[in-house]
Amino acid sequence: MGASANEDSLFKLASQYVRVKYGKPGKVYLGVVSRLDLPVSGVVVFARTSKAANRLNEQFRSHTVQKIYYALVEGSLYPDESELTDIICEDKIRRRLWIPNRLDSNVERFDPKEAKLRYKVLERFANATLVEAALLTGRKHQIRLQFSHLGTPIVGDGKYGAKPINSPGICLHAFKLSLIHPTTKEQKSFICPPPDWSFVK
Repeated sequence: MGASANEDSLFKLASQYVRVKYGKPGKVYLGVVSRLDLPVSGVVVFARTSKAANRLNEQFRSHTVQKIYYALVEGSLYPDESELTDIICEDKIRRRLWIPNRLDSNVERFDPKEAKLRYKVLERFANATLVEAALLTGRKHQIRLQFSHLGTPIVGDGKYGAKPINSPGICLHAFKLSLIHPTTKEQKSFICPPPDWSFVK
């Protein structure tokens, strides 16, 4: 998400791959089932048929898909484990998302939605904390917003208050995604090893 029309997106690259691998003439169908923001790395899911896309989308809607992220956040995050519950608001005209300090009539007009995640600290460094985050809801920019709201924004995420770093992305990575295969009905887990973040620890 966030790539301009003239940029090479993962969708374009995956479409080209399917066209070549399966000898598909003309336009290739590729259903976008899961998405990542432009500065985020990791596992995504595409569907090769509309029936598979519908079945997978239903799993996402019913929150039966398990998504695990790794995030390197600024500073020291405590406690070691916790569940975060916040309300996220979106101003679509100004293209802004935020977590309000309290709900009132002004906030209600921005369609507030509950956002929940569970995290645990994996490792502590001098200026950052490595955490594993499991999404319990799937809100836009949820992980970025919730950790920023705690005062520990994701390293490199200038949009939500972090200091800039010499990297094209931010230190947020979709590490593992588990779902039911839409055709075989088997439980499948896909893992993408995280990038090297040692330069900011």
